[in-house]
Amino acid sequence: MPRYMLIMRGTDESNAAMMASIDEAMAATGRFIEEMIKAEVLLAAEGLDDPGRGVVVDFSGAAPVVTDGPYGETRELFGGYFLLDVTSKEEAVEWARRVPAVRGSKIEVRRVAEADEVPPGAESNGQV
Repeated sequence: MPRYMLIMRGTDESNAAMMASIDEAMAATGRFIEEMIKAEVLLAAEGLDDPGRGVVVDFSGAAPVVTDGPYGETRELFGGYFLLDVTSKEEAVEWARRVPAVRGSKIEVRRVAEADEVPPGAESNGQV
């Protein structure tokens, strides 16, 4: 079965709204995770730490440049994910529609490429 990642993306405003009612958000997320476990579609789920504690390694120039967070020019931040094993993109979208997200956030649905989809030789020339 194909695997799909539901990527949680938020803005400063939606993240602040979630933090204002964090207990309720965590309880709703816990119930959602239980639903996915019962349906036997959940492979993994993780949330990420505050972006202000992260770094960015930028490969735009000749040498990589490391910059501490927060990222002022970023409009949406990747906050976590659910990794699902479902039968189709449509099923993944149906799960994404049920994520207990706050107003202003988004869930991006992306299929996880299988190992046999990597172009031949990509590993040896640094493309993977």
